[in-house]
Amino acid sequence: MIPRLQSKLASTLPPAGFFERLIEAGFKGEIETGAAMRTVFATDNSIYQVPPAGVLFPKGIEDLKTIGRVLSEPAYAHVVVAPRGGGTGTNGQSLTSGVVIDCSRHMNRILEIDPVRRIARVESGVVKDQLNRALAPHGLFFAPELSTSNRATIGGMISTDACGQGSCLYGKTSNHILGLKVVLTDGSELSSKAMSAEELEEAVLLPGRAGDIYRTVETIAREKKSEIETIFPSLNRYMTGFDLAHVLREDGSFDLNAILCGSEGTLAMIAEAELNLLPIPARSALVNIRYSDFNTALEDARSLTAMNVASVETVDEKVLGLAKGDIVWGGISRYFPEDAANPANGINIVEVLAETDEEISAKLDVLTSALDGSASMQHKGYTITREAKDVEAIWTMRKRAVGLLGNVDGPVRPVPFVEDTAVPPENLAAYIREFRALLDGEGLAYGMFGHVDAGVLHVRPALDLTRDDHQPMVRRISDAVVALTRKYGGVLWGEHGKGVRSEYVPEFFGPLYPCLQDIKRAFDPENRLNPGKIAAPEGASLLKIDEVPLRGTSDKILGLEIRNGFDNAAYCNGNGACFDFDETSPMCPSYKATRDRRYSPKGRASLMREWLSLLAEQGVDPRKEAADIRSRFSVLSLPVRAWNSLNPSNRDDFSHEVRDAMDTCLACKACAGQCPVKVSVPAFRAKFLEVYYGRYLRPMKDPLVAAIESMLPLMVHLKPVYNFGVRSLLGKAALKVAGLTALPVLPQITLRRQAAKVGVRIATEALMGSLSREERQKAVVFVADAFTEYFDPSVAAAAVELAKKLGFTPYLAAPHQNGKPLHVHGYLGAFEKEAEKTRIYLDRLGDLGITLVGLDPSMTLAFRSEYAAQPRTTLKSRVLLPQEWLAGHLDRLSTTPLADGKSYKLMTHCTERTNAASAMKEWQSIFAAQGITLAIAGTGCCGMAGTYGHEAKNRETSKQLYAMSWAPVVAKAGADEIIMATGYSCRSQVKEIDHKSLPHPLQVLNGLTLAQSV
Repeated sequence: MIPRLQSKLASTLPPAGFFERLIEAGFKGEIETGAAMRTVFATDNSIYQVPPAGVLFPKGIEDLKTIGRVLSEPAYAHVVVAPRGGGTGTNGQSLTSGVVIDCSRHMNRILEIDPVRRIARVESGVVKDQLNRALAPHGLFFAPELSTSNRATIGGMISTDACGQGSCLYGKTSNHILGLKVVLTDGSELSSKAMSAEELEEAVLLPGRAGDIYRTVETIAREKKSEIETIFPSLNRYMTGFDLAHVLREDGSFDLNAILCGSEGTLAMIAEAELNLLPIPARSALVNIRYSDFNTALEDARSLTAMNVASVETVDEKVLGLAKGDIVWGGISRYFPEDAANPANGINIVEVLAETDEEISAKLDVLTSALDGSASMQHKGYTITREAKDVEAIWTMRKRAVGLLGNVDGPVRPVPFVEDTAVPPENLAAYIREFRALLDGEGLAYGMFGHVDAGVLHVRPALDLTRDDHQPMVRRISDAVVALTRKYGGVLWGEHGKGVRSEYVPEFFGPLYPCLQDIKRAFDPENRLNPGKIAAPEGASLLKIDEVPLRGTSDKILGLEIRNGFDNAAYCNGNGACFDFDETSPMCPSYKATRDRRYSPKGRASLMREWLSLLAEQGVDPRKEAADIRSRFSVLSLPVRAWNSLNPSNRDDFSHEVRDAMDTCLACKACAGQCPVKVSVPAFRAKFLEVYYGRYLRPMKDPLVAAIESMLPLMVHLKPVYNFGVRSLLGKAALKVAGLTALPVLPQITLRRQAAKVGVRIATEALMGSLSREERQKAVVFVADAFTEYFDPSVAAAAVELAKKLGFTPYLAAPHQNGKPLHVHGYLGAFEKEAEKTRIYLDRLGDLGITLVGLDPSMTLAFRSEYAAQPRTTLKSRVLLPQEWLAGHLDRLSTTPLADGKSYKLMTHCTERTNAASAMKEWQSIFAAQGITLAIAGTGCCGMAGTYGHEAKNRETSKQLYAMSWAPVVAKAGADEIIMATGYSCRSQVKEIDHKSLPHPLQVLNGLTLAQSV
């Protein structure tokens, strides 16, 4: 009997009748109450885990008003709600046991751009980078910068009054808010903008809640003016949330937005915002300065800040070391040259902005003269970055720093809870020395970086919050840091908001705290909006940092072996890099297509953690169950799996919800390459599917797909039958019943027949062993995968011909199975058997010193990931990607400039782009040797991703993904542009949808390369 996994959330009933009443009242959006969605929304980027009662996805402001009206009904007086933006808060700001309101899925429209007045009007779910991309053609941008800009929503930025790098120049989000349209808990709409004295006089006389709000805030701002000036610190990162210090502006106007910005959803639901825009700086440059230690970098930063620069960012040795192992480092490493004998243990990144080249050169001269001539600046050297793409790449590295802190091995990992303190910049160095002494005294590792020009420090102490001795440190360190920030004239919340840390609000605000309670009461008299944050009314309490449930407490049941055995699923920290909105980014195509957070790496990791926890509660070890599944005959278990699948009592098995999320994964491995914590969904997905389908029946397509590598050699002999089946209406209908679609035809030619004609032999161990040492050095064995060999043999033929032209002796690998289709679908036992056979064969060739070259990037990179996961299948030899092989032999390629009048563009496979960092540069260097400037297309996933796009249930999503980024590039190609694609599945997708045949770059190079006399 299988363990039925009843989610712990299944017994936590949502508010009785509330969701049904919303529909009756006209709510048009989506309502989710399932255990999977609630599990995913139970976490953010903080240390906490609080499952909501349900999630609402409104489609517009009218839906927000409907929510407010229903909340006002007496029957639902107990229901509380919390708005949520990008869901990347580090302090649990949007976590609630009530109902989450997520505007990111549908309320993400840019309503107006007025380039003359320099304003934009947007819905609250618009992502910052999405907005700036739309503004770029007008030469404008929305200025507040933050590391999560590719997933942070404008509503979320307003709610936390977000800012980051460059805040000394551009300020915070609140400095750029012209107007807000919000909805109150009674369903009424409130439009807020700066008011003149006359307008304010009218506003305080308004009836109802709006008038009460204006009267309350105006009275406090006027009567408590001196206390406000005394208590609010004079900092660039002034106190966020209920910002009384900026309600009365210098021009005499009254601005309620100062209260709403930073209020973290405790006062109103933000529907729309009118934003102030700025011209994009015409020129920018970075000076990247290296130091022997972090403290020296901090001391220098004070002098650098005073030198008319836009920003100064400091990174310590821990974060710098992690960055060096990240996917982005290859593109920027030349700006941070290595010195093995005296490595850099800290860097300052100094930004300079100007309108002309002459102006920026003059500013750089001043800065570098100071660096070269000042005895007080003890740096190890510096570089200057002026190319826009390189400037952006360095800022990308800096943006990824927060996530990179989680990219460490083992259960002790940096966690956020005191990570955004702010003190006056002149106190920062001394403050950090004491901060470091505090953490050193606790025996903790940590990483530090910060906006030193603003006095902001980011630090995450490394803890394992499943440990009983580590959990109390959250309280101990927090209390100590609060005391330390007060000692140095700072605040605990310099950037990332208060959230659960609101318990320290009364201490910081002192006699003004009752004023915050009055404001909360005016906006939300019944304490329905995100209660327990920032201000609590009389009789209610604020949340406490060690009383809100910790993720670590939930994970404790897993044990260390399970946590470490499922490919970082348990270590996902909620950074949200996988929520990237940009369709040209390869990160998580399934999330881009659906905007469903369950179908993101974070979502799947959350579901996997929950699934593992439920198994652990029943004493089930999924690794042991997997071993049992492998040891039995699948056919013999068929009756049991059939019964389990048909048994009505299994319908609510939480495993089904996990499988639903796993089914949408394309197994592209972009997460494994781009996630800062290296969460690998395809890896733990395969482990999950193995166990799941050991209990339940598989769909008919699975065994067909899994067997494709072994079936293709047979299909070649039945080519007419196969081709009729995939081309005819009858055959397509039959395939659709089996769950398959869009299958390619087999071409007339076969690779091995072609190879035999030109004298290319199969690389057996005996043959290769009989070669002389010189012959082995000239030999290259092409490890053709089944898809390339049988469906696109011309690619392998071009590789063979090109190798001959370059003076090599080409061979083809003996028939073998890569096994990746088996792995993708969770046939891990069969995969390991086939992979071990292939590993033995390839290692024997490698031991002879033979060069091994794969052809398809996804299949080739499987040797480095799927194979490397088990000792039995780990290759000693390296199977090179084609560009890795050719890049090592540029001297053999023609260097004669090519003048054919054509342009060349490469579209790379998403696995290659995200898991082989140097791939694109190597292709560019290879074409440069032919006198060609190769452009790399900025595209996301093509949507085929191996077998994903061939599955009937995925086909519409597959086509949607293709339309997002690949289709426009293919459509724009003219007669004088050669577009190439490295992935077999990508070329297959283009042929299927656009009926165009894109060549592999090897085919193009073969046509360009003349035979060498080597």
